[in-house]
Amino acid sequence: MLTVQQLTKKYKNQLAVDGLSFTIASNQCVALLGPNGSGKTTTLNMLTRLLTPTAGTIQFLGKANINRHELGYLPQYPAFHPWMTAAEYLHFVGKLSGLSKKKRKQNSGEMLAFVGLEDAKNKRIGGFSGGMKQRLGLAQAMIHEPKLLILDEPVSALDPEGRRDVLNIMQELKKRMAILFSTHVLHDAEQVCDHIIMLKDGRMKWSGSLVDLKHMQQTETFVLKVSENLINWLSDKRYIRDFHLLSSNAAEITFNHKEGRNLLLTDCLKDRFTIMRFEQKSYSLEEAYMEVVNQ
Repeated sequence: MLTVQQLTKKYKNQLAVDGLSFTIASNQCVALLGPNGSGKTTTLNMLTRLLTPTAGTIQFLGKANINRHELGYLPQYPAFHPWMTAAEYLHFVGKLSGLSKKKRKQNSGEMLAFVGLEDAKNKRIGGFSGGMKQRLGLAQAMIHEPKLLILDEPVSALDPEGRRDVLNIMQELKKRMAILFSTHVLHDAEQVCDHIIMLKDGRMKWSGSLVDLKHMQQTETFVLKVSENLINWLSDKRYIRDFHLLSSNAAEITFNHKEGRNLLLTDCLKDRFTIMRFEQKSYSLEEAYMEVVNQ
């Protein structure tokens, strides 16, 4: 659906986005993940044609120009007319999107119901909470039934309840359209996305699924925990390359070869040790993310 090649944005001497390339398939949910200042918003603004790239190409559905009627967009800080009601605002946005009066009425009702604002459709937006405004922002981004939805930090300013509501809505939206959203919070990406693109200083650091990220950072270190004392027991095992004691009865161990795992377990059984834990050590997602970003 979307193909981005060597996308670059330069401001005088500052390179905000540096040669970014990626693709998004139909009904795929992709997160642009990275710290503040990594180039996420600049990238989204180029995709929505709010910014002109310094270099690179963007193809949407095989065409060089993105048709805005096939694109939905929610900025990080959406602005509303506070004197409008939710229904009036969606009718206004629908008209800007070229929808007929009948289609505006139909889609407005459907979108308000979908985001949970049906009971508030005749209330003025000025009295809405932050979570309600964000849900209304999602409704306006979807009213014209886009094929790609772009969301810039959609939950960053919300309280826990508002975050949960918006993330649940995004889970449902995945069934209807492709989604590209930016976030600096790994947990948000983990909740809804199929694929992540990690950015730092405008450059791609890694691209793939969160499962792949975790597996990629798996180590050759194993954790052994027994009921007995390991302090002197491990030191004479020639199949052990190195070990680090976590306590008197637990250690992180690396082996000289794969057979070392079996030899260790054999020795534990021979010495009648009670094995409480033996497993390959792996990073948490947060640790894997930090490892990649700081490379």
